[in-house]
Amino acid sequence: MPELRRVLVFAKRTSYDRYIRQQGVPRVKELLARGDVTVARMVRADEHHHRTVEEVQRALEAVGARVTLRYRDRLEAFDAFDLVVTVGGDGTLLWASHGVGDTPMLGVNSAPHDSVGFLCGTRMGEVLPHIEAIAKGTAPRVKLARMQVSVEGTVVHRRVLNDVLFANPHPAHTSRYLLSFRGTLEEQKSSGLWVSTGAGSTAAIRSAGGRLLSLRSRLLQFVVREPYTPDGAPYSLPRGLVHPGERLEIFNKMRECRLYVDGPRISLPVELGQRVTFCTSDEPLTVMGVSTRAVSERQRHTTVDGEEVSDAGDDVRPSGPGSGSRRSPLPSR
Repeated sequence: MPELRRVLVFAKRTSYDRYIRQQGVPRVKELLARGDVTVARMVRADEHHHRTVEEVQRALEAVGARVTLRYRDRLEAFDAFDLVVTVGGDGTLLWASHGVGDTPMLGVNSAPHDSVGFLCGTRMGEVLPHIEAIAKGTAPRVKLARMQVSVEGTVVHRRVLNDVLFANPHPAHTSRYLLSFRGTLEEQKSSGLWVSTGAGSTAAIRSAGGRLLSLRSRLLQFVVREPYTPDGAPYSLPRGLVHPGERLEIFNKMRECRLYVDGPRISLPVELGQRVTFCTSDEPLTVMGVSTRAVSERQRHTTVDGEEVSDAGDDVRPSGPGSGSRRSPLPSR
């Protein structure tokens, strides 16, 4: 770990910041005034968050770092810094990671009672020892594989840390597409398709039926979300694992289609007939502080659920009876 000369602290805006301090939303003010259950945690989370931002700044100053504080309002390249520290939860770390290449990151969960911080190496009240360990070069670290996404051969994102949802932008509409993988082309109808990294395998794709992968896995996986099969025959490609060097391709059959990258904030259009390609990126992300805690936590979940998947495994299901009618020869491009 290089000397910590310049460190970026990248902090989220809390709900209280946005709705009260910035916008003064009357409805939210009214709900807070009467102690409504829907906003019951908002004030506490805001207090914890701002206290954590101050704690992070003090810890960095204690090891001689020059601190730059920025908020989640904008995103840019962060490679001029020796370390990027995010203050928030996993969503803040995901958003900031899109601007990070080789620079290590440390996530600080600023409201552990109210937000998910699986990829955060530390939390409110525990920051200084972790910053000192990073400065000494003794902090654990893990390299997380990221995903590259291309549309018609042009890379549109090469730093996807969690997942991508390919879907119709209208939730009630059916997603129509052709899915191509390992020589099979299959026409499908569903609520969309999830594609995730190993780090993202605990997120939405798992709720959709995906497998839990090692945090260090370089595999991608895909899962068809709510497949529509009126004749009852299963799809040949309901889900699968994509190894480094392999590609998963989707040919869009919808007039309106979007790619939702690491959540809702990055939404990329896909035109009718366009091909979307997913593969392992050549830009992994170094995250500090999570290798011991998060890997052991991931192993605990794996053991409990009996879903352990090795990086050499293959989860592509064989085609079932009657599924051959959906297969087509690969199109020439």
